[in-house]
Amino acid sequence: MAQLGFYYDMTACIGCKTCQVACKDKNNLEAGVLFRQVYTVEGGKFPHPWFYHISLGCNHCAQAPCVRNCPTGALYKREDGVVMQDRNKCIGCRYCVWSCPYGAPQYIASEGKVGKCNLCADLIDRGEQPACVAACIMRALDCGDIEELRRKYGGTADIKGLPAASITHPSITIKPADAARK
Repeated sequence: MAQLGFYYDMTACIGCKTCQVACKDKNNLEAGVLFRQVYTVEGGKFPHPWFYHISLGCNHCAQAPCVRNCPTGALYKREDGVVMQDRNKCIGCRYCVWSCPYGAPQYIASEGKVGKCNLCADLIDRGEQPACVAACIMRALDCGDIEELRRKYGGTADIKGLPAASITHPSITIKPADAARK
């Protein structure tokens, strides 16, 4: 079966964080916990400043260190490549948090466990888009078979501000802003 993943168009994103809010609402997350985060990267100097936004959730990596380093098997990959979590097996050790170079798993102190983006697996299973994708007012996000997304949109997973894609082989393709190109 295909590896599911995300497409993100940096050139269309306005940094409104609607995707972040939709994810937070869908997952009923407490203050300080975000399964999708929008970052703004700035640089340059007058008269040539630059900035771009990065919207990231879990990248459902082909070589997911969070799955590999989970001592209880709470994190695992579905047949479609989605990195899932069995919350009953999570002991809150945070090895997954420390292992992920993207900061996707989030420790939820009130529960003593970790949570993460699961690509809205319940929505995907019903043929719907993840909450972040459906909420994006600029249509800067898409979800589907990562190889099909790469054929349709092109893009790269290697941009300034993110770890080298060769580390985990993330299931994301990004249309980079000019300032974000490596």
